Amino acid sequence: MVKEFLRYLPDYQIIYFGDSARLPYGTKSPRFIRQCSKEIVKFLLKKGAKVIVIACHTASALAADFLRREFKDTPIFEIITPGVSGAIQSTKNKTIGIIGTPGTVNSGVHRRALLKKVADLNVYTESCPLLVPLIEEGWFERKETRLIVKNYLAPLKKKKIDTLILACTHYPLLKKVISFAMGKRVRIINPAKDLALSFRSLLRQNEKLANSLKKSKQHQFFLSDDPYNFRLMSRFCLGKEINPKIVRFN
Repeated sequence: MVKEFLRYLPDYQIIYFGDSARLPYGTKSPRFIRQCSKEIVKFLLKKGAKVIVIACHTASALAADFLRREFKDTPIFEIITPGVSGAIQSTKNKTIGIIGTPGTVNSGVHRRALLKKVADLNVYTESCPLLVPLIEEGWFERKETRLIVKNYLAPLKKKKIDTLILACTHYPLLKKVISFAMGKRVRIINPAKDLALSFRSLLRQNEKLANSLKKSKQHQFFLSDDPYNFRLMSRFCLGKEINPKIVRFN
């Protein structure tokens, strides 16, 4: 997500919080995710954030509406809607696949959002619980990763989908492997890119909101724990090493 916002909204300061101590969210309960999300939003607001962007699909699915009720005066954007819109614009045969963590897939939020917009879509989902650990281990193109991706995607390939939503912010790091497994005819939707583009469009139309945001390249990065491979991931994603501050909630 940060990579896409830096690409398409380079003038605005980003205050990032990664809940590394409590990840993955995809296997946690809705109540736990809402509690964690509320703590994070309160922290970000104290740090000066004016707009909240939920980069996590699981948190978007299970906590976005809750957070909007809790923080009524703060604009809160989730990552699901832009990806859904991008998939609908992309599909030609009205057959869309979704891959995500168990929490995201089991929530059914993407399926409901798609069918609400286009009732006669064919929507198929697959949960891929092993992909996040593989990505965080840096196994982006290992043989084992390719085999696991191929196995996860086989049912979707049989359904002849022509569009695949990557319903986890980690998954774009495996886009090359996923695209190879699905074949050239399947368009891969990265919702983070669609969200960044839609947010940029919104700012161009909403001068008041745009003026409320701080313009600075002095970005702030916070984590709830220091994972051993965060610097590897930051170099891979952003092309440079990030030294985050560690913040632990009680």
